Amino acid sequence: MRHLIDILDFSPAELTALMDTAEDILAAPGKYAETCRGKKLATLFFEPSTRTRLSFEAAMYELGGHVIGFSEAQSSSASKGESVADTAKVISCYADIIAMRHPKEGAPLVAAMNASIPVINAGDGGHNHPTQTLADLFTIRREKGRLDHLTVGLCGDLKFGRTVHSLITALSRYEGLKFVLISPEELKLPSYVKKEVLRAQGIPYVQTTDLEGSLPELDILYMTRVQRERFFNEEDYLRLKDSYILTPEKLRGAKSDLAILHPLPRVNEISVAIDDDPRACYFKQVLYGKYMRMALILMLLKEAGRL
Repeated sequence: MRHLIDILDFSPAELTALMDTAEDILAAPGKYAETCRGKKLATLFFEPSTRTRLSFEAAMYELGGHVIGFSEAQSSSASKGESVADTAKVISCYADIIAMRHPKEGAPLVAAMNASIPVINAGDGGHNHPTQTLADLFTIRREKGRLDHLTVGLCGDLKFGRTVHSLITALSRYEGLKFVLISPEELKLPSYVKKEVLRAQGIPYVQTTDLEGSLPELDILYMTRVQRERFFNEEDYLRLKDSYILTPEKLRGAKSDLAILHPLPRVNEISVAIDDDPRACYFKQVLYGKYMRMALILMLLKEAGRL
C-alpha cells in the first residue's frame, strides 16, 4: 500500500510525473471529471484548516468522487479516547483513501501503518506538510520553468513551519539550489534540518535576520506567518508576530521576475498592496494545490488497485 507521509516518499521522477498530470488536468479538466466516480475520500482533520481540507474536498469532487469525514477532533471519536490506529482501521471500512491532519507529529504515519487504504499526510504538527510542498513545487515550476539553479529565500517562522521543512527537503534533491534563511533568532531553522538536509548534501545556505537586504538575490521568496498555535507562551508570540512585513517599498530592490509564495493563511506579513503585483503567486499557489492533490489522489488510488 502506497502512502504520502513525507515528501521523500516520492522520487524526483515521481514528482515530475505528478506535476505533468496536474498540468494535464489544468489544461483539460473535463477529461478527469468521472475518473473517481463511486470512490470516497475521508478527510480526517483533527486540527483546523481551510485551504488544505477544502482543497482536498474540491479535488475529489472534481474527479467525480465523494467526501466523508470531520473537520475537528471534537467531531470524532477521538474526543472519546479512540486511538489514531483504531480510527484508521474504522475509516478503511468506509472510504477508499484518507487525508489526515493532526497536531501530533507522526500521527499520519501511525494511521498509514494501520489503514488498509492509502493515507495522505495533510500536515502533522510542526513536522511535515507534503501536499503543500506539492503545491509549492508546481507553483515554482510554472512560474520559473524549473526547479533547479534557484536562490530561495524562506522568511518568518522557520522553526515551527512544517511547510518550510518539507519544501527544503524536496528542493534539496535538485541541482544548483541556494537557501537564504530569514528569521528572528528565536525562530531559526531547526538544527536537524540544517544537519540532515543542507549540510549533509553540501547545499549552500546563509542565515540572516535581514529581509530587505536579502531580496535582490532571490528568485523565490517564501513568506510564512508566525504561528500562534505553536507557541507555549503568548508573550513570545506577540513579541515575534510582526517580525517581517513585506511591503511594496521593500520590494523595490527585488528582481522583476521574483516569485512570492506563501502557504497561507496570511495575517499581516504580506501587505495587501502586493496582491496585484505580478510577482505575487500565493493565490495561484492555492489553485495549483488543488490540481496537485487531484493528481495525487489519482496516483495513489491507481497504485492501490482502487481505480
